[in-house]
Amino acid sequence: MAGTGQGNPAVVGLAGFGMTTLLLQLHNLGLCGTGVVFCTALALGGMAQLIAGFQEFKCGNNFGYSAFVVYGGFWIALALIWMLFDLQNIGGDNSIVKHLSVNGTDLGWFLFAFTLYTLIMFFASLRVHAAMVFTFFTLVLGFIGLDLVFLCGMKSILTITAIDLIFCALGAWYMMAAIILQTLAGKPVLPVGGPFISKSV
Repeated sequence: MAGTGQGNPAVVGLAGFGMTTLLLQLHNLGLCGTGVVFCTALALGGMAQLIAGFQEFKCGNNFGYSAFVVYGGFWIALALIWMLFDLQNIGGDNSIVKHLSVNGTDLGWFLFAFTLYTLIMFFASLRVHAAMVFTFFTLVLGFIGLDLVFLCGMKSILTITAIDLIFCALGAWYMMAAIILQTLAGKPVLPVGGPFISKSV
């Protein structure tokens, strides 16, 4: 984590992840358009998380480094996938658009690959603290739900999946708030719990 006199990059990474995840789920619930999600995915979910991840590298935190850089890349890739969907709709017989074509099944496999990565990070989170475990557990459930929606056509579970991922976003913001308040107060204010598995195991 950050050393003395340094800011903690996790407060930016968690803010970007939580904000973009929340807005996407509001879209999935029919409350928000894709334009604002697209822009947030590039600026906060993508760029801000990448910056936070590179700062975590300097702090020697491989968990934060991997999580923020990979999920930052996830949001940028997802935004580009949405753009390709739109280009396909207006591209006609353009050979470049055909070469870069994406369908719902492709998106499903994209999400499935991130489900596997998230499972790894969930097991790693067991050695961090309870708030991190909650966030990654709800993220795993959310990815599994999205896998079923896009790979199995189970659109009926999209609403419950979106609600689960809203809790995931709030979990990320809770951890962000815990770090900020602890820095300002000079002591823990919001409890995050202990690790489920000690480092000695």
